[in-house]
Amino acid sequence: MPITRRNFFQSLAAGAAVTAGFPPLADLASSKPGGPIILSRNENAYGPSQKVVASMQDSLTYANRYPDPAVNALHERIAKSHSIKPEQLVLGCGSGEILSITASTFLGPGKTLITAAPTFEAIGRCAKALGANVVEIPLAKNYSHDLAATLERTDATTGLVYICNPNNPTGSLTPRLDLEAFLQKLPRTTTVLIDEAYHHYVGRTADYSSFIDNPISDDRVIVARTFSKVFGLAGIRVGYAVGAPERMQALAARRLPEGLNAVGARAALVAYDDLEYVQLSAKRNADDRQEFFNQANARMVRGIDSHANFAMLKTGRMAVDVIEHFKSNNVLIARLFPSMNTHVRVSFGTPPEMKEFWRVWDLMPPGKMEM
Repeated sequence: MPITRRNFFQSLAAGAAVTAGFPPLADLASSKPGGPIILSRNENAYGPSQKVVASMQDSLTYANRYPDPAVNALHERIAKSHSIKPEQLVLGCGSGEILSITASTFLGPGKTLITAAPTFEAIGRCAKALGANVVEIPLAKNYSHDLAATLERTDATTGLVYICNPNNPTGSLTPRLDLEAFLQKLPRTTTVLIDEAYHHYVGRTADYSSFIDNPISDDRVIVARTFSKVFGLAGIRVGYAVGAPERMQALAARRLPEGLNAVGARAALVAYDDLEYVQLSAKRNADDRQEFFNQANARMVRGIDSHANFAMLKTGRMAVDVIEHFKSNNVLIARLFPSMNTHVRVSFGTPPEMKEFWRVWDLMPPGKMEM
């Protein structure tokens, strides 16, 4: 049908009608008026810096161009800051892609992934999809990764060990010296992926040191980082891995081509160099974390010592009931973690959001206490 002025405007009207059927983007965002308060996904509640927002807006000018220049610039900048060679770095569409391509590189039928329980489950899902066996090791009594039990379960089939440090959902640390001793005993055929998603939130402690900032000479170690947390870019999807060149080459071969977009790459580049905002985000999180535990202590509620931007509370009752209580009051906290069914994970929000969280907590009806 030829395009006339009349049917052109009719098509625009039809498109507008279809668009009107979708919810406004503001309604999908966290903690907007009338929407739920989202304390379930370990996001940076304060968002990215204004410099980063401005860079994203400016990047829209280049939406018609492929992202190679921005991606290359980000790759070069991160490699330089870590004092590594470019071939020791792989960028990904969030650390989710990093975990996925690491799994596909070292796992498959006949191979085994060893992971903690509970921990971040994405890599476990990838492993199962690849036909690999997944062995879950319960956390130690202090909520660190049980490295001794992990070594006992390691054999010739173990292609990959996943260690999230600080751990999600507990926010707990596995001491650096313990990890180094563990690596010395690990078979040479086993690769270790250390997920440092929450690295910037760890305060000064002798128990923690990044394997990127303080590397060891061990080509089995791969370290994952993300821009989703302290940089406030969870919705933009940028992450990276650091490791030995031959392992990074194997990961790069499994990357989604052009998987990192220009807006994300430019935003990450600006965020990476906005050191003042990174320090502000870390300081603000430390303050919010302290206030969270102050409020918990005032209510005689125990929590696991957290080194991240979330915390796990011991509820004294079944977690499913607590989660549903908050949901019915327009506050979303994390889903149930089956191995910890009397604990709930709460991401730190802004002060007004956390004030509402504790108001809803205080509305919780008396229930049967669970040990």
